[in-house]
Order: sequence, then C-alpha cells, then structure tokens
Amino acid sequence: MQLLSKLTLISLLALPGLKAGHADQIEIFFQDSHLSSYSKTDLTYNVIDEPLLNPAITENLMEDIQKKVSVPPQDAYLDEHNHIVEHENGYTLHRRKFQKQFIEALFSKGTASIDVPLQVIYPRVDSELLSSIRDKKIGQYVTYFNQRNVERSHNISLAVKEVDNTVVFPGETFSFNKVVGKRTREKGYKKAPVIVRGELSEDIGGGICQVSSTLFNAVDLAGVEIMERYHHSKRVPYVPKGRDATVSWYGPDFIFRNIYNQPLLIRAKIYGGQLIVSIYSSESILVKKRDVPPASNDLPQEIRQR
Repeated sequence: MQLLSKLTLISLLALPGLKAGHADQIEIFFQDSHLSSYSKTDLTYNVIDEPLLNPAITENLMEDIQKKVSVPPQDAYLDEHNHIVEHENGYTLHRRKFQKQFIEALFSKGTASIDVPLQVIYPRVDSELLSSIRDKKIGQYVTYFNQRNVERSHNISLAVKEVDNTVVFPGETFSFNKVVGKRTREKGYKKAPVIVRGELSEDIGGGICQVSSTLFNAVDLAGVEIMERYHHSKRVPYVPKGRDATVSWYGPDFIFRNIYNQPLLIRAKIYGGQLIVSIYSSESILVKKRDVPPASNDLPQEIRQR
C-alpha cells in the first residue's frame, strides 16, 4: 500500500469525514509563485460514503510538481585555463514533507495552500573534491591526427569534450559508450573513415576510436583494471600494434575499473594535431604504473593522404 493511502486511512480514523464544497481547493505555491490548483473532490473517491484518497491521481500530481521544481546539480569542473568552476547544488521535491502537508491540506476546511518543500541534491563532484585530485598526474598518453581531415577531427573533438573532466570514484567502472553516448548526426557527428570487418569505409562518428585508444593507454599506464577492450580487425596507424581500443555503439565498448582508494580525474585535450589524455588523482594515491609504448608522432601514409 502506498504511503499516501496509509496516511489517508489513518487520517480518516482521526478526523471527521471530508465534506469538500465545490470551491474547496488545494493551491500549490513555489517560491512565492502560484504553481497549480487542485480540487479536493478530484483527489478523492467515496468508499462506503467516506472519502478515500485517489493514489493514482495524487501520485501523478507529485510527479508533475517534481518535474516543475526540480533542478539537477552541476558538478565542479576545470575550465580551459585549468581553473575550478564551482559546483552547484540541485533541488527536487521533498516527497515526505509534501505528503504530510498534502494530507493536512486535504482534510482541512475550505481552500488550503502548500508551499512546495525542497530537498537538496548534492553533486557527485564538488569543488573541494576536485581541488584535491587535480594536481598529481599518474598517467598520460599522446596520439597524433591530421587536422586537415576536417570531419574526423570534428568527431574527435566532440568525443574529447564528453570524456574531459570525468571523475571515476574508487571501485567505479568507466564505460566509454556510456560517457560519450550514441554518435549521431543529431549530436553533431559527421561521416569519416572507420574500419568495418577489416575494410576501411566511412560512417558517422569516424575517428572516435582514436579517443578511446588514447584513453586506454593513459589509464593502462596508471595501472587501472581493464575490464573490456577489443582490437580493431585491421591495424590502426595512431597507436602501436595491439594498443588500440575499438568502440561501437551497438558493439564493442571500452571499460575499466578504478582499483584505487582515491578518485581518478580524466583530462582530455586537443592541441593542434595532438590528442592528449591525462589521468590525475590525490597526492596520497599509491600507483602501480605499467610500461606503455608511446605513439609515433609521424602521421602514417593513410592519414596524410586525406
């Protein structure tokens, strides 16, 4: 039984029957602004000549109010100048407090009003946390690409923005597909060369695998646990043989887990034709680094031709 129904039954035992007139309303206010009005008779139905709260209507009412008043929290992040942009708390409907006020208003005489109570939603990454993990670099990898390949460079830039400033907490897994999301025209991705079943062709989001491969080498250098990684069916030119991580929205993903007791901060940047992924953490982290071969800074023949 839903909490609202339980509270109603208790109220029916303790209070006289609800005899709402046609004009009896519950007025909802939010930060001094009128949000909505509800007739008391529309919120109940009669059972054995006694009113009973209609849980379906009231649940929809709360869902509607929650959508109107909710503000998602904003994580702190580092801007292009490496300055911290402060976090912002979010807010949502405080359901328990609202339910109590709602029952009291429903069984009061005449029209009643409710000021929507809010509950704070704290961000995952606040400014203090970010400040503590921004300085100690525990892994970095650089790959190179041809800026004259405009479509491919554009796709790389979009994926880099999604990965940049990601924080992976202790024990948490990072999924490239989940963080970057589906690569579509609507999100701005363009057709560019990709490898499909060993053949070079063009598809939406071409170039994304250079981002996932650069990230793989950076976090592998930092000693994380690689949980899922797949090779291309054909050797790619931007990383040494066997050091790639192919990804596809409906296929392979790149997933790793943070095995350390401190959060990891991923920074991803483009400088000219360089794609740089760096991993940072707390000064107290004890890293078990791995040996990772660097990428060549010579653009391969198939990239130079574009």
